[in-house]
Amino acid sequence: MSTTTAAAPAAVESRPEPTGVQRLTFAKAITLGLRRALADDPRVLLMGEDIGKLGGVFRVTDGLQAEFGAQRVVDTPLAESGIVGTAIGLAMRGYRSVCEIQFDGFIFPAYDQITTQLAKMHYRSHGRLTLPVVIRVPYGGGIGAVEHHSESPEVLFAHTAGLRVVTPSSPAQAYAMIQEAVRSPDPVLFFEPKGRYWEKGEVDLDAPAANGLDGARVVRPGTDITVVAYGPTVQTALKAADTAASEGTSIEVVDLRTLSPLDTATVAESVRKTGRCVVVHEAPVLYGTGAEVAARVSEECFFHLEAPVLRVGGFHTPYPVAKIEHDYLPSLDRVLDAVDRSLAF
Repeated sequence: MSTTTAAAPAAVESRPEPTGVQRLTFAKAITLGLRRALADDPRVLLMGEDIGKLGGVFRVTDGLQAEFGAQRVVDTPLAESGIVGTAIGLAMRGYRSVCEIQFDGFIFPAYDQITTQLAKMHYRSHGRLTLPVVIRVPYGGGIGAVEHHSESPEVLFAHTAGLRVVTPSSPAQAYAMIQEAVRSPDPVLFFEPKGRYWEKGEVDLDAPAANGLDGARVVRPGTDITVVAYGPTVQTALKAADTAASEGTSIEVVDLRTLSPLDTATVAESVRKTGRCVVVHEAPVLYGTGAEVAARVSEECFFHLEAPVLRVGGFHTPYPVAKIEHDYLPSLDRVLDAVDRSLAF
């Protein structure tokens, strides 16, 4: 099958390449990561609703259409299945599409394309076809949005073989991981915690490109208990560690970063040291990522555990209205309560 690509359109506007260590918002870090991916590879294009002239609902793609042209930053119709289906066809012709799903709750019209085509074509073709498609999904709560705008559907895709499911927790991670996702030969679900879009952090724009998307990270060392989190709840876990430290408890925080494949080794190494584990995520606890982490920790660290693995997350209800969403989300108090219950066991 031919993988010939069309020549990249001429840039409409030339901008200097940003360099150095800059303090950026989470959203801006993704913008610059996408910009570098577009500049580095003429096969990369962005697709989504209102991502061009408007720059996306959250302005993550702001300015990219002006710089790279409407043929590489494409405003699509409101048809998520069509966006992903088109990206699959483009991938088969050698392009690398980055699709934006405007809000998490809007991904379900594309669920069939993602789980029955995008996830399976490499396997069904005995490895002859690769589908390097990235699907960006702003997810999670905390912004006071209306119905269908604050979902956490990541476990549905982590359950589907053939997909990489990743979620950064800081601007520096967002900048690096979006570029890694674009370079990946595999389809990647890139979940962006929209409640953190406006938080700032230092980003080294000159850092060498990393390889691969696998691997959890210990983002705060500790000795008494391990708190595992990902995406929007990593900052909650870090705040819990700060509060607990003032009371004499040392929390080790592990950021999963990738939900599929799941890095059990890093988590297990931490739990063997601390003997206790709490898993935190915004998605409902029932059948969630925390259940898989708890099962694997119990299997691999059984003789090291001093207490059962505990989980903190959303409840088994539809996402609530904005006025009470903070009662639904894992709060600092709920995380600390789980820590206390584990230590008291």
